[in-house]
Amino acid sequence: MDHDAIVAQAALPPLRGRVQRDAALGPQSWFRVGGPADWLVRPADADDLLVLLRDAPPEWPVVTIGAASNLLIRDGGVRGVVLRLGRGFAEVVVEPNGVVAGAAVLDATLAQHAAAAGLAGLEFLSGIPGSVGGAVAMNAGAYGTEVKDVLDWAELATPAGLQRLSASELGFSYRRATLPTGAVVTRARFRAAPGDASAITARLAEIREGREATQPVRARTGGSTFKNPPGHKAWALIDAAGCRGLRRGDAQVSEKHCNFLLNLGAASAADLEDLGEEVRARVLARSGIALEWEIKRIGEFAA
Repeated sequence: MDHDAIVAQAALPPLRGRVQRDAALGPQSWFRVGGPADWLVRPADADDLLVLLRDAPPEWPVVTIGAASNLLIRDGGVRGVVLRLGRGFAEVVVEPNGVVAGAAVLDATLAQHAAAAGLAGLEFLSGIPGSVGGAVAMNAGAYGTEVKDVLDWAELATPAGLQRLSASELGFSYRRATLPTGAVVTRARFRAAPGDASAITARLAEIREGREATQPVRARTGGSTFKNPPGHKAWALIDAAGCRGLRRGDAQVSEKHCNFLLNLGAASAADLEDLGEEVRARVLARSGIALEWEIKRIGEFAA
């Protein structure tokens, strides 16, 4: 039986959230590219998500896309279920020495809530273009601080129920957390300390202005494309390999910050991924260093 027949015959469990068949994903991606999802599910809340993880057809993969910022969705689309957490996962609770935030809360929004409460230590999150769930799952970092440095615990939905794991139990490494199989981050607690509110606000403004000056923040991009190899900066290796401004159709290596790929308007996911692979090949040939993708690539190539 072919894939379409399997999807047509199988059924999702009854859910209270929004469910779409053959849902367009490209418009939700920061790159604005990519094919459709078999099913796009926005669970109403954590209980709804648990029902889905427990009762969805076991042969269907489940992929979470979060804010779809550091993500490339391939042109052939994504098989199975794509999860996008929304309003039911957007609560922010400020505590005297930290903040608990739902997985759908934007990193910058979390930083702003902390600043408004006079809590310091989370300013770096304002420089990360994504959501809390993705930040935990990839140990996001900026300006010398990573999620692992400030995380107390993360709550995870799994097919067996909710789990709460401490930072030490999440196996953090550079741009990676080790989550249990099938787990989806639902919320997390971040440590912070009372500080001078004006100094915290000034730091947020400094980070925002620095990003706008050095990164193509208003372009169709996926953020940092490649991980920094030990002892090196990816952008410097890319620049030294002559890739600044390199194009493949409407896919381009940013001239402003060459660890960013841009969709100038009509690029496909294949154009962007092929350009990224060309950059990797040029860097390897010049420096002997193999860049690793930081952007998560999901889905299938177009037929």
